[in-house]
Amino acid sequence: MIDHEQIRERFTTISPHLDERARRLVAATEARAAGYGGIAAVSQATGVAPSTIARGLQDLAAESPLAPGQVRRAGGGRKSLIDNDPTLRADLLTLVEPDARADPMSPLRWTCKSLRRLADELAKLGHQVSRSVIAKMLKAEKFSLQGNRKTREGSEHPDRDAPFDHIKTRVTTALAEQQPVISVDTKKKELVGDFKNAGRTWRPQGEPEEVQVYDFLSQALGRAIPYGVYDLATNDGWVSVGVDHAFAVQTIRRWWQDIGRRRYPDAHRLVITADGGGSNGVRVRLWKRELQSLATELGIAIEVHHLPPGTSKWNKIEHRLFAFISMNWRATPLVSYRVIIDLISATTTKTGLSVCCELDPADYPRGIAVSDAEMQALNLVRDSFHGEWNYTIRPQNLPDRAVIS
Repeated sequence: MIDHEQIRERFTTISPHLDERARRLVAATEARAAGYGGIAAVSQATGVAPSTIARGLQDLAAESPLAPGQVRRAGGGRKSLIDNDPTLRADLLTLVEPDARADPMSPLRWTCKSLRRLADELAKLGHQVSRSVIAKMLKAEKFSLQGNRKTREGSEHPDRDAPFDHIKTRVTTALAEQQPVISVDTKKKELVGDFKNAGRTWRPQGEPEEVQVYDFLSQALGRAIPYGVYDLATNDGWVSVGVDHAFAVQTIRRWWQDIGRRRYPDAHRLVITADGGGSNGVRVRLWKRELQSLATELGIAIEVHHLPPGTSKWNKIEHRLFAFISMNWRATPLVSYRVIIDLISATTTKTGLSVCCELDPADYPRGIAVSDAEMQALNLVRDSFHGEWNYTIRPQNLPDRAVIS
C-alpha cells in the first residue's frame, strides 16, 4: 500500500534544495518505487503535475541523460515572444531609436518613452507584450535608463586645440618664473532663502529638511553672485559674493590687495585665464577698461588668455574650485548671505584647497558704455597668436604697443 504521508514528508524535506529538473526526477523516482498507480499517488502527495512526473520517468529511462545543469531537452518549454512574433523586436527598436523624436510620423515623437507607453504603442501595432518583457528586451539590446549629459557648449571654433597649447606654454612659463597665474569666472547665481539645494546629505531617517515648494525671486532674500579667483600655484581660492551682480575686476583687485601682493612681492606681470563670455568676456569693453585701471594701479602688466569658444568647462576654476563648493553645500538651503559665505569658506579638499570668501555689498552701475576713444587709449598689446583671445594690458606709464609673439 502506498504511504502518501511518507512520500509527502520526503518530498517536502528535499524539494527546497532542488531545481526544476531534480524535482521532476525525485517525483518520478517515488512514482516508479510505488509501482502501479504511483504517478497519481505521488501527484496527490506532492502537488507535482502527472505530466511532469511522466516526463521525469522518461528522463530516467532515457539512454542519454541531460547534461549537468540542463533542465530541459533542446526545444523544450514555451517559445519566446520574439520567436512567436518575429516583427516585435524591429517594431520596439523603431520606437526607441534616438532618431524617433525627429521623425514626424513616429508615435512617440513628443512623448516620454516609458515602458507603459511602449507597451501601449506596441499593442496598437498588434503586439501583446507586457512591460516586464519590454524591459528584458531593451536590456538585451543594450539599452538603459540614462539622463542627459552636458557635452555640447555651442559652436566649436575650427582652431580650438592650438589655443590650449598656447595657454599651457604661457602658464608654465609664468609659473616657472614664480609669476602669479589665476583662473577667474562667475559661479551660477543662487537665490538666497529656504529653497531646495541640489544633492543629498545624511540626516535622521524620515526627517528631511523642509524648504519652499517653489523657487521665486519674489520670495527670496536676494541673489548671490559668486565671482571666483583661483591661484594655480598655491591651490587657493578667493570668492567675492555680490548682491547685485558680479564685478570681475574688483574681485581680482581684492584678491591682490589681501593675498596676491604679499604672496608675489616680485611680480612684474599677472597672468589671467578666463572663458570667453560673461563679465570677463572677449568682447566686453568694460572688462578691458577696468583691467587697464588695475594694471596702472598695481604697476604690473596683466596678461589675459581666453579659452576658445565652447571650452569654458576646461577653465581650471570650474573643476578645482567651483565643483568643490557645490559639493560642500549640497542639500543645504542657502538661507542667508552669512550661510553662503561660511559654506564657501569651509570648502577644502585632501589636496590642500583653501578658500577665502567675503561679501561684496556694492551696487555696481549697469549698462556702462565704453567709447571707441577709451578703447583706443588702452595700452593693450595683442599676441601674434589669436590676438582677440590673448593680449596684455600694460600700465599707462609703459607705452609699449609691440605685438607679443
